[in-house]
Amino acid sequence: MKLKGIFITIEGPDGAGKTSVIKELLPKLEQTLGERIVSTREPGGSRIAEKIRELILDPEHTEMDIRTEALLYAAGRRQHLMEKILPALDRGEIVLCDRFVDSSLAYQGHARGIGMEEVASINRFATNDIEPDFTLYLDIEASVGLERIHKGKADRQFDRLDQEKLEFHEKVREAYLKLADEHTERITLIDAAQELDEVVDECYKIIVEKLKNRV
Repeated sequence: MKLKGIFITIEGPDGAGKTSVIKELLPKLEQTLGERIVSTREPGGSRIAEKIRELILDPEHTEMDIRTEALLYAAGRRQHLMEKILPALDRGEIVLCDRFVDSSLAYQGHARGIGMEEVASINRFATNDIEPDFTLYLDIEASVGLERIHKGKADRQFDRLDQEKLEFHEKVREAYLKLADEHTERITLIDAAQELDEVVDECYKIIVEKLKNRV
């Protein structure tokens, strides 16, 4: 499917600071590009998908089966794609999304042990093979990310995935690094252990340069 717009995703382990980076990044990009950028997130991003987000991340849902979790992420992604992402791209807009399929591959595919190819297959069905034009991966050691969360330095609420042990989050990062190594043309790795303004500036420069090269 050929789309008119540009689809950008930002990925990273818990505590990498994606939400904070996007908040600071948006006005800088809009000022430079002279147009509004559609900012969204996963899980969620649309009315039904946000309801699915509540189910997935509710700290009380500790009994949730890992395949149920993977299927709910894919279902929410499908609804989000159809309601928000694809219409914006079809209008020729730039979409900046906090998480997409890479997150499911890392969290459910590798860290949960379902299998990255198995989760990729679920998501190929959900997305009709729609992929980001490019992805910024904010990399941080799992222990540092969790420390940020528990000290309240990450702009997020404490959810079900935050209850997982360090080993789980180390596997998430391991999967992300594998994806970044395998998809060097799409994924750019950024050191998220830097100060926030440094991470924002680096993301800004990469996005502007990549958009310039597409003109």
